[in-house]
Amino acid sequence: MTGIDDLPIRDELRGQSPYGAPQLDVPVRLNTNENPYPLPEALVARIAERVTEAARELNRYPDREAVELRTALAGYLSRTAGHRVGTEQVWAANGSNEVIQQLLQTFGGPGRSALGFEPSYSMHALISRGTGTRWLSGPRKADFTIDVSAARAEIAERRPHVVFICSPNNPTGTAVAADTVIALYEAAQAAGPTMVVVDEAYGEFSHQPSLLPLIEGRPHMVLTRTMSKAFGAAGLRLGYLAADPAVVDAVQLVRLPYHLSSVTQATALAALEHTDTLLGYVEQLKAERDRLVGELRAIGYRVTASDANFVQFGRFADSHLAWQAILDRGVLIRDNGVPGWLRVTAGTPAENDAFLDAAKHVHKDHGVHPEHSTEHSTEQSTTEESA
Repeated sequence: MTGIDDLPIRDELRGQSPYGAPQLDVPVRLNTNENPYPLPEALVARIAERVTEAARELNRYPDREAVELRTALAGYLSRTAGHRVGTEQVWAANGSNEVIQQLLQTFGGPGRSALGFEPSYSMHALISRGTGTRWLSGPRKADFTIDVSAARAEIAERRPHVVFICSPNNPTGTAVAADTVIALYEAAQAAGPTMVVVDEAYGEFSHQPSLLPLIEGRPHMVLTRTMSKAFGAAGLRLGYLAADPAVVDAVQLVRLPYHLSSVTQATALAALEHTDTLLGYVEQLKAERDRLVGELRAIGYRVTASDANFVQFGRFADSHLAWQAILDRGVLIRDNGVPGWLRVTAGTPAENDAFLDAAKHVHKDHGVHPEHSTEHSTEQSTTEESA
């Protein structure tokens, strides 16, 4: 039989693994950073109304520019993220992964490079390779924050065409301070000009304000967001960016025609009508995340401070063994590829109780104890979710 290695695939794809996470039928699933709350019935009904309206014209192509949706997204950002943006500054696509892909198709590609600080969202590297962009891995400190001096030196030496900054960072949950982003942007422009992409997929869960205001006066900065997490719409596949209008014009050079279906646009518009209700769920999840942090520390685990809807905890001598022991108790979390650490998504109170019970047993009774080393590897995870 023909194997993948027998096909004439590109060299940079050889030996790589496809994106994915375990999909197991277990009582509690807290491994993919989904919002655990189903959409409210009023929103489900509104989606049905909007989709019914769209269905009457499915013989026609959708609005290629998604103007109504982009206007609604601009209004949402202006109201909630502390900075006014216009329709011309917003672009939307099928998940923030497609947004990132379009950015790399536009500003990366063969002969160009992209830099990220790992461990971080693995799709930055995977999409880079998929677009023929050389991936460069930058370091983090032992506490998973970005070492500004080291990062600036890395940018100056390697002169990437795109720099990714993930805040809050996946899989660690750590947020990036505005002054750090500004310092890296200035370093990138001195080495470039270079596009700086701030991935704020978990921004609504953060303790710190959105980094959106930083795009003002910085035409090479882009902020990306998603409706998968805060809006509880992972199945919708809707991501978007905010940037200088010239960036929006540029990504349209590579976007596929009619890339956002009428049904997708209708569903996203319905969700945006229920923003206040959905953000109420975000507040509940933030409280549950903080509870997980506190209780895991009380059990005896080391926990990375989190600004996202998930928590990284450890350290384990064998993180996969610990992951399996928790799974054996009916709770699926994430072995995210960072040696010594695991990641759990904040779920409903009942789901979190089940996880904490499993975590207590693993810590106490299964011989799987946290390792006390303070070092960590920056080995890249290949299976993290953000889009």
